[in-house]
Amino acid sequence: MEHEGAGTPGTSRTVSAWLGGLDGGTWWARDDREPHLAASTMKLPVAVAALRAHAAGTLDLDRAVAVHDDFASVVAGERFTMDADYDQDPRTWAERGGTVPLRDLVHRMLAHSGNLATNLVLEQVGAAAVAAVLEEAGCSERTVVARGIEDGPGRRAGLENVVTARDLGLVLVGAADHRLLDPVSAHALERDLLAQVFRDGIPAGLPAGVTVANKTGWIGGVNHDVALVRPDAHPPFVLVVLTRHGASEREGEQLVADVASRAWAALTERAGRPLHHGDPAPS
Repeated sequence: MEHEGAGTPGTSRTVSAWLGGLDGGTWWARDDREPHLAASTMKLPVAVAALRAHAAGTLDLDRAVAVHDDFASVVAGERFTMDADYDQDPRTWAERGGTVPLRDLVHRMLAHSGNLATNLVLEQVGAAAVAAVLEEAGCSERTVVARGIEDGPGRRAGLENVVTARDLGLVLVGAADHRLLDPVSAHALERDLLAQVFRDGIPAGLPAGVTVANKTGWIGGVNHDVALVRPDAHPPFVLVVLTRHGASEREGEQLVADVASRAWAALTERAGRPLHHGDPAPS
């Protein structure tokens, strides 16, 4: 979880989704260009940027970096300190004052949604490299990684991390189909996503045994999930579900799982025929 306060004010429910193949084609979409606070889904393009930099030789993921909890804000001259209470990755916090290989931090930011791990990786990668990932994936201007997690000065300056369902889908598609990552890096990303410990969103809505590599994100009243799904009997696909619901975290997870379940039912009913924008099934 990224502690950013509550999500978008109000209690009205908003569900955005994008479902597509690894060629980037849209099979089905619902409000897929609607902007949402990114929460921890912003960790996906940060990880892609780190893996790309390693492959290009500009960043060594096997290099150990110092673990610290205060960072330079995106606002010039400002700094902020993170809070361990809002992190799901206590292991990295336990190593403050020591060093950890960057590759381990990438794993923790994905599999354990580590906030401190994310900011340490982002500090090494740089915002420009993350912006390049979004641009090369074909993302719209609506999707932006503007700052690190818990950057209070940045947040107060109006800088938010924002995503759309379609754009997150394009990032994961581009990584999985080797347009953004080489095969070795793509395998490393998928391996870390397969190790995801938070599985109550999209994975919970799909049949047991289906291979799902996912990255969640949640803050108050907001639950998201983005997943690469590799079924045995169907072509692989990417599903993104972004929600604003104003309800409990558990209800938000169930909402995401319900959309995933309906998407799966629609796929199997059509025997692999791609969904179209006009198809009513997942809602």
